[in-house]
Amino acid sequence: MKGLEENLKYTFKNIGLLENALTHSSYANEVRNGVKSNERLEFLGDSVLSIIVSDYIFRQFKNIPEGELTKLRASLVCEKSLCGFSRELELGKYLRLGKGEDKGGGRERDSILADAFEAVLAAIYLDGGMEAAEKHVLRFILPELKQTDDEVFKDYKTALQEIIQRNPEESVTYILTGESGPDHDKVFEVEVHLNSNVIGKGSGKSKKRAEQMAAKQALMLMGEEI
Repeated sequence: MKGLEENLKYTFKNIGLLENALTHSSYANEVRNGVKSNERLEFLGDSVLSIIVSDYIFRQFKNIPEGELTKLRASLVCEKSLCGFSRELELGKYLRLGKGEDKGGGRERDSILADAFEAVLAAIYLDGGMEAAEKHVLRFILPELKQTDDEVFKDYKTALQEIIQRNPEESVTYILTGESGPDHDKVFEVEVHLNSNVIGKGSGKSKKRAEQMAAKQALMLMGEEI
């Protein structure tokens, strides 16, 4: 457990909380003998995570409407993000799993890792309070926000459309030119055409994001302020 505490950058006063957070239901069901799974901690951790992230983005992004805040929070606390945080912490190798779950690759299963991150967060919250929990969460969320940037809040497509509409005979279309990567982690390539001319290219994890990046490039090439 010392190695995990080093990864967490947190030392537990009650190490039993951490052990409980790492106990999957498959292990608890197999061992029985009063051993409890991490499901209750996962429930609590989900709420603690939501309030910490909600509070942070509410305070930091004062001019962003509710709908965009909701989307941003969802992207930060989704299963894909949480299992990524768990892998950074190497939680998988410390999990207590039933034999069948362990043999079936449970230590690398996204859903188990995401749940474990929430359970460990709850354990930190119960052991050290909200300040310790917030410090732990922001350690992972802040780099994600830097990557997200303010792109998520800007609608480059609308800005480009407003410029093009000044000339009614002009029209803009977005063409998907390629996609790569596995189904769970695709990258899309898009061109934006003014009539038949390519005026911008972009890529992203979704078609919508790629279109926004293509519109951004078009605006930059037109000399517009971004």
